[in-house]
Amino acid sequence: MNFLSQGIRVLLLTLMVLAGFGALVKRLYYFQITKRDHYQSLVPGDREVTVREPGVRGTIRDRNGVELARNRRSFVVYFDLEEIHRSYRQQHAEDLKREKLTTENGMPRASEETDIVEIVNKWIIPMLDDLGLAKNYRASALRTHYVTHRGLVPFTYTADLTYEQFAKLAEHSLEVPGVYIDVQPQREYPYNALASHMLGYVQQWKPGEIPDEAKRKYDHYIGDEKGTMGLEATLDEFLRGAASSKTLVKNEKGQITALTDYRAPEEGATATLSIDARIQYLVTNTIRRAGRAAAVVMDVNTGEVLAMASVPDYNPNDFIPTISPENWKSYNSNNCTPLVDRTISAFTPGSTFKLGTALSGCLNGLATRSFSCDGYVSYGNYKPACWLWNQSRGSHGLLTLPQAIQKSCNPYFFKLGNTLGEERLVNGFTMLGFGRQTGIRLPAESPGSLPGSKAWKRFTHKNGLTPGDIAQVSIGQGDSLATPLQLCSMVSCIANGGRYYRPRVVKEVVTHDGRKLIEDKPELRFDLIQEGVDPAQLELVRKGMWKAVNEAGGTAGRARIPGVELGGKTGTAQTSDNGKPSHNAWTVAFGPFDDPKYAVAVLVQAGGSGGAVCGPLAHLIFSGILARDDGMQLPLAPLDPVEGNREEIDAIPLPEDVMAAIDATDIPDAGETGDEASDPIEVRPTVTLPSQPAVTPEPTLTPEVDAEGTVVPEPPPAGGTR
Repeated sequence: MNFLSQGIRVLLLTLMVLAGFGALVKRLYYFQITKRDHYQSLVPGDREVTVREPGVRGTIRDRNGVELARNRRSFVVYFDLEEIHRSYRQQHAEDLKREKLTTENGMPRASEETDIVEIVNKWIIPMLDDLGLAKNYRASALRTHYVTHRGLVPFTYTADLTYEQFAKLAEHSLEVPGVYIDVQPQREYPYNALASHMLGYVQQWKPGEIPDEAKRKYDHYIGDEKGTMGLEATLDEFLRGAASSKTLVKNEKGQITALTDYRAPEEGATATLSIDARIQYLVTNTIRRAGRAAAVVMDVNTGEVLAMASVPDYNPNDFIPTISPENWKSYNSNNCTPLVDRTISAFTPGSTFKLGTALSGCLNGLATRSFSCDGYVSYGNYKPACWLWNQSRGSHGLLTLPQAIQKSCNPYFFKLGNTLGEERLVNGFTMLGFGRQTGIRLPAESPGSLPGSKAWKRFTHKNGLTPGDIAQVSIGQGDSLATPLQLCSMVSCIANGGRYYRPRVVKEVVTHDGRKLIEDKPELRFDLIQEGVDPAQLELVRKGMWKAVNEAGGTAGRARIPGVELGGKTGTAQTSDNGKPSHNAWTVAFGPFDDPKYAVAVLVQAGGSGGAVCGPLAHLIFSGILARDDGMQLPLAPLDPVEGNREEIDAIPLPEDVMAAIDATDIPDAGETGDEASDPIEVRPTVTLPSQPAVTPEPTLTPEVDAEGTVVPEPPPAGGTR
């Protein structure tokens, strides 16, 4: 029995020794392998530090080479917090600690950690202050950064040094351990708010985005800016340049003694847009006469977008490198939604949709049909009316298609739509690009809403359209929603004789060594003539648009240009605005009529009528573009953002000499043609579809200075001391 007990004791002792040996091996591995670099860095002598820095972002320019997004030099001061801590320990007997309260197993536990903020304030800030470069900062952000990233990610102390400050710090940089200066490219938008929605902006990289492989490869890591909105987002993969890498050799004092394995950063590709910056400037200033508006100008023969403007707007420079909480709050609290791009957002299209109904008629050989306007059409108890009936109990009588377009007669299009039926009407609108995205290279493009389409049926859980529903679709009311870009694309197709080009804002993207990543090539989606449309029937639609602008009684008369014939169509869609009855005012147009070059779509929210509000805006846009074609140079300058307003606009006046030149005596007053929608009693509220633009991504806010980071006292007030 004693022998057995002694054997067990020996066995237990042996197991304990082996366990202890295993623990010892494990600890040796931890110290000699895992923590080798850390402890080696504490030994005097040279050491290597690998650094990753971002590439240079490519330029975005307009079709004529005008730079719309580019880079400027930014002088940045970084803190290597690990090195600052190490240098402090080399010069001081004791480390600076702070008490820290943590929770372990649900119980509070007091512990200590290195007080990196106190070290920076006592060890680094005085040196910077002697050079006149100390700045207040957010100490809580520095402390979190140190705990999370140590020395892997440099802490950005300031990014707004002047060249003189940069040169001064460069001269004394060896005297300030762990403080580094660098020249980094920083995005800038030289024309401020011009084309802001289209361009978008970039956002700082987030340390949490560092790949695990990079953490093993680099001692210091600086990531790339990321496109967050607009073309900066959709072209991000092309615009980013290849990153830089280098190895620094440092001595025991942290001084750099050599640079090895250097690979210079590369510049990203250059994106050339179809946009003409001067036309963009013209269009933006024109629609700023309204509180909330959008306009698109297209080349009808290529599908190239020459301008797309949305107001109110914003300055993308406000987001670079970060946006102040005050600016972000201002943009977010503005109930005119300045961050929303209205050119690709969906609105009730009203009578501009009648052109889609007309083209659907052409596709099915019905454009030669005449229909009678008796003031209204009965669908059981539902009796949608003509604007003329709503105003004076009048009617238009028997109308041809061109006459119906000229006078924007509702009953004509009710009857044409119902003659087509749901399937043929919806198929026609679908071919024309409604109810789906155009495919332009911009994020958050809305597909709109096409009643009767598969997407609409899934959302509404309806099986199909009633005759009354078809009537509403035929005049762009009910659940119908379309974007200014979609309507402009349709008008381009009408203008050029039936060819529908995919609208494009990116002309080409080329790398620095000449490789084309996106080629300058129009994309023809379909040709109405090849789809079976009789050219003579398509010409009836064009003739109706000509009559709407150039003949007496036409609703688009205020878009006239002396000496130049245009084709156009107005729309006044009944909708709601913040819960109140309102209108979306529209004018779409193309010209010159016999040799079309340009298509224009103009939208104004809370506009009294398409003819009185958007007609003059279309006139001003065409006048400027055609004057440019005749040799006049359009202006171009930076634009400050506008906040917009929600005021109702009854009309936008043209100068008296212009009204006289276009012979405005035969153009109906707004009150006679303003209400082109159906009976107000029957107007449905605009549906809120999941197709609406996405919420603006949360930007990177500028850290606010806190008490611990307030290291530079405010200057005393003028006239005395405090």
